[in-house]
Amino acid sequence: MFGLGTILNVSGVLAGGLIGLCFGNRISSRYQDTLMTAVGICVMFLGIGGCMEEMLSVSGGKLASGGSMMMIGSFAIGALIGEFLDIDAHMEQFGEWLKKKTKSDGDTAFVDAFVTASLTICIGAMAVVGSIQDGIYGDYSTLAAKAVLDFLIIMIMTASMGKGCIFSAIPVGLFQGGVTLLARLIEPLMTEQALSNMSFTGSILIFCVGLNLIRDKKIRVANLLPTIFIAVAWAFLPQF
Repeated sequence: MFGLGTILNVSGVLAGGLIGLCFGNRISSRYQDTLMTAVGICVMFLGIGGCMEEMLSVSGGKLASGGSMMMIGSFAIGALIGEFLDIDAHMEQFGEWLKKKTKSDGDTAFVDAFVTASLTICIGAMAVVGSIQDGIYGDYSTLAAKAVLDFLIIMIMTASMGKGCIFSAIPVGLFQGGVTLLARLIEPLMTEQALSNMSFTGSILIFCVGLNLIRDKKIRVANLLPTIFIAVAWAFLPQF
């Protein structure tokens, strides 16, 4: 069935969010704070693991690193584009709109929970590759696996941050559904190097999301999202 992977993924997010909401209401604020710190640390290490996997390699029996120029260039250009577009502000505005529509005005953490959860599960090569596989071959196995991971992540995040996390199902559905629909156009762009660059930069952004969960000063991660697209384009530049 066309698009089944995205449907499974969205269902996993909703299910995880609802279960987390039930448990979160029974957990005191002290435990919720500790749980959120634990989630932040786990998300950070997910980002570190993905980054190291793409950045480090074994050459001649020695550990070597690569992709530094791509990383710096992509983040510099992507950050400028993101700040110009002010993606972070638009995501927060959408979060505020959802907050009003769901009559959650008393939930002060709603917008932060929505934005943080959305960035955590939308960033990464797995969402793009899985959606392309689903759109072209009807193979939803990658997105089914992602649905299980997102179920667990959103369940824990909702228990610690609140119901705003549940609505991360909306950007997941829109993004992955859009990629699935445009799969045949996007596939030629997803070369091995492009996917590696995407995974590399996306993992750094995931680390930043985790960092935001454990400290007061926030990184405007949404404004860094264009970095991923610059990284994909970088793969088609002449290699020197």
